[in-house]
Amino acid sequence: MDIISISPCSKRISKEAGKELNDCHIPSVSKSEIQNFLAARPVKTDQEIIRSSMAEDDPKCISETDNKSSPHRWGRHHKGAKELANLYSTGKRVQEVICVYSCIGLMLINLYLILKHLRMDRISEVIFSAICGIVTADFGSGFVHWAADTWGSVELPIIGKNFLRPFREHHIDPTSITRHDWIETNGDNFMIGIPILLKLTLIFYNSSNTEIQAEYPFCAYLFLCSIFVAITNQIHKWSHTYFGLPMWVQLLQNYHIILPRKHHRIHHVAPHESYFCITTGWLNWPLEKIKFWSTLESIVTLCTGYKPREDDLKWAKTS
Repeated sequence: MDIISISPCSKRISKEAGKELNDCHIPSVSKSEIQNFLAARPVKTDQEIIRSSMAEDDPKCISETDNKSSPHRWGRHHKGAKELANLYSTGKRVQEVICVYSCIGLMLINLYLILKHLRMDRISEVIFSAICGIVTADFGSGFVHWAADTWGSVELPIIGKNFLRPFREHHIDPTSITRHDWIETNGDNFMIGIPILLKLTLIFYNSSNTEIQAEYPFCAYLFLCSIFVAITNQIHKWSHTYFGLPMWVQLLQNYHIILPRKHHRIHHVAPHESYFCITTGWLNWPLEKIKFWSTLESIVTLCTGYKPREDDLKWAKTS
């Protein structure tokens, strides 16, 4: 799918609609004709994408449109990116290490139990469970990503510096994730997998063999969903890695089995308001088509008065 053919979210539609109506002054054009025209328009041209996102495929990470005499717009030298990177604490590191190795232990236990109770005549159910697990993980990644990108503040107790900070840093310096080691990259996602795997372990140990067989498709779904949730940020990291990727990873990206680099670049066009799903990205287009995220934002703003991405914009403007 071409980058510039992606359907717009409602906010961009409304803003462009208002602007174009004021500029055109054509009273004979009906409202439905205007809406049809806007729906068919590309959101961003290639030039706009270059201008409004960091050139990650440039080894020096310098956009062609950047003015070298002005403050850095993106990258590790941006003041906000430096401040956010320095908030990564020893306590956070300890939490990540504990979560990674706890999750791996639970994965191994449940892998043994899954294989122990597997029957070859249920392979089709396992495949279907895998697909459902992938789709669930993709939607879950989108929802968490949207919530953390759009709401909250780094100043919030506990969750601010520990869980929202990486999202703010990532928008200012998208390639920072490529400099994170395996623990820092995957710690939080492995943490999310722990309760899913604990639930699965309890099912296996508290159920008879007959009950396990009756629930086996659900068990396979939980296990595979937890795996895809756990590796989501590693897949996300690969979508920002333009140099030195293994051929098998590039193959998976090229066939859109996992999140492709060009596809994810759409999310990093400021102000980062679309394409939040980062496991495979399969759900990005349909969710954008039905205006899922922009509708949620409107509901939250209506109920709370908070504006989306205020904290994200504040850090981007830090200079």
